[in-house]
Amino acid sequence: MATGFFWDERTFWHGGGNYAFTLPVGGLIQPLAAGGLPESPETKRRLVNLMNVTGLMGELDVRTAPEAPTEALLRVHPQSYLDTFKEMSDNGGGELGLRVPFARGGYELAALSAGLSIAAVEAVLTGDVQNAYALSRPPGHHCLPDYPNGFCLMANIAIAIEAAKGLAGRVAVLDWDVHHGNGTEAIFYDRDDVLTLSFHQEGNYPLDTGALADRGKGAGEGYNINLPLPAGAGHTAYLHAMDRVAVPAIRDFAPDIIIIASGYDASAVDPLARMIATADTYRQMTHKVKDLAAEVCDGKLVLVHEGGYSEVYVPFCAHAAIEAMSGSAIKLADPFGVTFEVRQPGPRFDAFLIAEIDLMADQLGL
Repeated sequence: MATGFFWDERTFWHGGGNYAFTLPVGGLIQPLAAGGLPESPETKRRLVNLMNVTGLMGELDVRTAPEAPTEALLRVHPQSYLDTFKEMSDNGGGELGLRVPFARGGYELAALSAGLSIAAVEAVLTGDVQNAYALSRPPGHHCLPDYPNGFCLMANIAIAIEAAKGLAGRVAVLDWDVHHGNGTEAIFYDRDDVLTLSFHQEGNYPLDTGALADRGKGAGEGYNINLPLPAGAGHTAYLHAMDRVAVPAIRDFAPDIIIIASGYDASAVDPLARMIATADTYRQMTHKVKDLAAEVCDGKLVLVHEGGYSEVYVPFCAHAAIEAMSGSAIKLADPFGVTFEVRQPGPRFDAFLIAEIDLMADQLGL
C-alpha cells in the first residue's frame, strides 16, 4: 500500500494580517516587507513544490478531504468557542486567544485543516493506506479546547483521535515540534487511552508548561511524558532521545496507531527556536518510528504537520521525513547538510546532552 498524502491548496490561504515576528505592527513594531506571522504558507507550499520537482509526490497517494464536521469538532471544542470563532470569521476575522489572528473564512480553513488530519488517521486505521502525512494548516498542537494559542485554532490531532473512536482504542502521540505540545497534553491529561509524549526546547513556548514532572492526573497518571531539552541540542541528542525515551515508552504502551505531531522548528535555522536538527535528523527519527510502528501496530503511522518557520529549510526536512515513511528510493541530497553538520554540538556537549536525557529517562522510569 502507498503512503497517503493529504493536503489542500486552500489551507495555504489562511492569513493573519500584518505582524512582525509574533507582534502586530504598530508603535515601534515596524512592518516587514513580506509581512505576516512566522507561521507562513510558504513553508508548506515550497514543500509541495519540492516534492513535485523531485518526483516524490508522484509516488504518493495524494488526496484532499472535507472540512471536519461540527460534531467532530464538538468532541474537543465547546460550542461556545466554535460559535465565537465562526462569528468572528464570518465578520472579517480577528484574533482569538494568544497570537492567533485569522482573516475572513478562517473558521472554515481551520476546520479543513482538522479534516485533513481526520482523513489521514481514518485512512490508515481502515487499511486504505499503510501510513499517511497530513499537511495541515493552521497547526493544532497548542490549541486548548476553548483557548487557541501559538498559531493554532483547532486541535487537529485531538479532533482526529476522537473522530477515530471505534477504529483505535489506544493512540500514542509523539510531538517532536520544538515547542511543547500543551494543547494535546491538556486534552488527554486525565486519560489512559492516549499516550502523549513531547520533545521540546526547554523554556521556549509556552513558558509555563512542558515540565518533566507533569505526568498526567487521575486515570492519566503516567500517560503524559515531557522531555524538555536544553537549547543547542542537535542530531545526536534527538536520536538518543528517540532510542532512550520515545521508543521504549511507546513500545510499552502498545498503541493501535502512532501519530507524530511533526514540527520542523528544531531545525538549525528556525527563527523561533535554538536547536540544531537537520533534514537527516528528521529522516532518521521517522525511520525509527516507522520501524516501531511495524513492530507494535502493524505499521499504522500518521505524521501531522505542525510548526517549522524557515521557508528555506522546512521543505527539505519534511521531504526527508516523507521519504522515510514512504520507503521511497528518492534520497534527496540536503544542500545545507555540510554546513549544518559542522555546526553540530561537539563531543563534550553531546555527552552532556546524552547524560541529561538518560537522567530524565531514569526519572520517567524508562
